[in-house]
Parts: sequence; C-alpha cells; structure tokens
Amino acid sequence: MTCVPVNFEEKFSRFKELWSPKVVAQMNDYQFKLVRVQGEFVWHDHPDTDETFIVMDGELEIKFRDGSVTLKSGEMFVVPRGIEHCPVAEKECRIMVIEPAGVVNTGDTGGDLTADNDVWI
Repeated sequence: MTCVPVNFEEKFSRFKELWSPKVVAQMNDYQFKLVRVQGEFVWHDHPDTDETFIVMDGELEIKFRDGSVTLKSGEMFVVPRGIEHCPVAEKECRIMVIEPAGVVNTGDTGGDLTADNDVWI
C-alpha cells in the first residue's frame, strides 16, 4: 500500500483529451475516473449499473428524455441504471465519474467517443 493522496489538479494536468476517462483510484470493483468534457456526448445508458457524476470545475448538464439536471462545481448526481442520458458541457468542464470497473463510457451505443477502458494516470 502506498500512502500518497490523489491530487486532482496534478492528475488533470496530465491529460487534455476530452471524453476520455482516466482512472485515478479503485475501491473494491468501483473506479474513480477523471474526465475533461466539452460539447455534447452521445445518448446512452448503462443497464447494469448506476453512474455517479461529480463536477470538479465548470458546469455539466445531464439530459434525460423527460428533462435534465444541471450540475455546478462541487455538485454530484447519480444516474440510475438503465436511464438513458446525454451529458453536455457548453464550456470545458472537469468531472469525476464513479462506476464499476469495465463499464464502457458510451454503453452499448458505441461510436467515435467510446474511450479505452481502464486507463490509469
């Protein structure tokens, strides 16, 4: 075991890619991923797991088919399993996503924004 804290600013400084989650920690089978986002993602869902979004810096809207929620820095929202959603950030936003290891960021939707899984920084 290493006794070194995870410094979010230092971790975010290591990458500039958008919509490309980077794992910074794992607790049991859940991963903590940092992501830079901007623009509109794809509509997708995760049928087997909830997905937690924490806004570290900026503002993130999560669209649903019947509404939306807007998160600001320091706020968190859990999207329940099976709920179709589409994250959107007008300006670059830095977020943390918490979900089980192995979850594909685009669900079954696929496409150009599907990121490699299990990328640690």
